[in-house]
Amino acid sequence: MTSPSRGDERVSPPRDTAAWKREVYEPAVQRHPERREHFTTSSGFEHPPVYTPEDAALPAPEDYPERLGWPGAFPFTRGVQPTMYRGRLWTMRQYAGFQSAEASNRRYHYLLSRGQTGLSVAFDLPTQIGYDSDHPLSRGEVGKVGVPISCLHDMEVLLDGIPLEDVSISMTINATAIVLLALLIAVARRRGVDPARLRGTLQNDILKEYVARGTYRFPPGPSMRLVVDTFAYTAEHMPRWNPISISGYHIREAGSTAVQELAFTFAHAIAYVEAALAAGLEIDRFAPRLSFFWNAHNDLLEEVAKFRAARRIWARLVRDRFGARDPRSMRLRFHAQTAGSTLTSQQYENNVVRVTIQALAAVLGGCQSLHTNSRDEAIGLPTEDAVRIALRTQQIIAYESGVSGTADPFGGSYAVEALTDRIEAEVQRYLERIEAMGGTLAAIEAGFPQREIHEAAFAYQQALEKGEAIVVGVNAFREEDEPPPGEILEIDPAVEAERRELLAGIRARRDAQAAEQALAALREAAAGDANLVPYVVQCVERDVTLGEVCAALASVFGEHEDDEHY
Repeated sequence: MTSPSRGDERVSPPRDTAAWKREVYEPAVQRHPERREHFTTSSGFEHPPVYTPEDAALPAPEDYPERLGWPGAFPFTRGVQPTMYRGRLWTMRQYAGFQSAEASNRRYHYLLSRGQTGLSVAFDLPTQIGYDSDHPLSRGEVGKVGVPISCLHDMEVLLDGIPLEDVSISMTINATAIVLLALLIAVARRRGVDPARLRGTLQNDILKEYVARGTYRFPPGPSMRLVVDTFAYTAEHMPRWNPISISGYHIREAGSTAVQELAFTFAHAIAYVEAALAAGLEIDRFAPRLSFFWNAHNDLLEEVAKFRAARRIWARLVRDRFGARDPRSMRLRFHAQTAGSTLTSQQYENNVVRVTIQALAAVLGGCQSLHTNSRDEAIGLPTEDAVRIALRTQQIIAYESGVSGTADPFGGSYAVEALTDRIEAEVQRYLERIEAMGGTLAAIEAGFPQREIHEAAFAYQQALEKGEAIVVGVNAFREEDEPPPGEILEIDPAVEAERRELLAGIRARRDAQAAEQALAALREAAAGDANLVPYVVQCVERDVTLGEVCAALASVFGEHEDDEHY
């Protein structure tokens, strides 16, 4: 009897993962060692060599509806709309604002003419904190990181020629959000547009300012009151308006991990919901208009899992903790922005690739709107060419990549499902710790989230310095003779003088008595418990400036100072 030839032998696969590791993987690693000891995500999750069904723990058919489900259905893991991008693409909303209302208005028209589908307004630091452009504390900052808006005239110029009924407007503003909302309402009224027809979003997330960013003006208690007043007012008068975008973006920019970004943001969201309920609002009256703002970072798999976990966490929180019955209350709708902190001034053209990966993560994760950063933002304000490439990045993903053809295309991936479950579990642990401290305000006062973020940022910096984390062009693959950047957008230094002259003229021409009466009514209302939105609208319609409104509120509320005890 002859022995079978080698070609007749049957090759069988390893029986299980342990056998694969023993028979296939470990011998290969002995011959060719891996590049590093650990492959981890930003949250410290170590990747196995390969993800398997054991890692993903995919649900049994009877558990599928509650664990994963379908797009547009609880728990919304796979998306908040049944058709997702097959029905409507995400809103391409490029964040812009600089120098003056006139210059910013020109940039908005440029972006809209090239296919942008929504506005996202960036305000300068004085506007964010509540100082007019002619205030001494504003010197050197007017128009530098956003558009200066001090009065109704400025807002009218900023939105000149923008069809308010058709274009949704997002405003990244927090401490002074009530004033900017009032200015938008006043502009709409002057144009004869019913504010009920306005679509858009206020960021209006003051808690993350105390944790990660610092552009606060009033103490936490009064600031929370201003947030709840906008909830109540928009729920009654502006049904298409999102009164808050609860923001993890800046928490991540401050150095947090992906898990911390979700955990601290949801802790803030819980505090806002509880404050609204305490004020007598019903959960299903305001929760459908809550929205979120996440960072789209470099680790594509972790980011996709993060967005999926976020939807599932929020759906269960709103249903099980707050008793919502309307499925719209449980849908986590979110805007994403690519990670500004990852942009480098070295070999800045590489930022185009980083932004593409981050934008793809946001789309694969099911965002409702998206901003893509420009390649030159680590050097200065973005030029028009850079902004155009950033917008084209979204359009290429939308129309050429094919990923918009099906909802949740990574659903069922062993890696993404395992990471989704892991992120959800770790976020829940953080929320339990914060709850044990007495809630997010108590945690903030104790410096807990601040310390956690600082420690994560420090750990990442150490990894960079040791070469354990690689940033191309910064600590690896550097160029000896890197060419200087091209055009840099600079702010005209004459802007501040022009702003001082403009505001002096407005104050001289307005009805001084009517302005003071409006301010007196605002101070009286602030000392009581009335909703302050109508009083602020009355002020700005009488040409009271943003700085004057905030000074009036500060005379009642006081101003917040950070102890930095953490």
